[in-house]
Amino acid sequence: MRDTVQIHVTADLPIRVRALTYANRAEVRFGKAFPVVLLVDSAAIAVLRRELELVSAALDAAAARDLSGEEPPEATN
Repeated sequence: MRDTVQIHVTADLPIRVRALTYANRAEVRFGKAFPVVLLVDSAAIAVLRRELELVSAALDAAAARDLSGEEPPEATN
């Protein structure tokens, strides 16, 4: 049995966000009929935002390299 849930988020996937003020967290719903829900504690919102910005920058850099024909750097963790 897998210990993770994977969803493929695309531009046309409905995403709805709302603040759960009574629980001091945000709820992010992906999809309509059978949504996947991500609950994010308020203290983790900044961390999630930063990580998404970092991966967005990495994807933008990779796309720019693809357009320029440069060799990609080695992947590191």
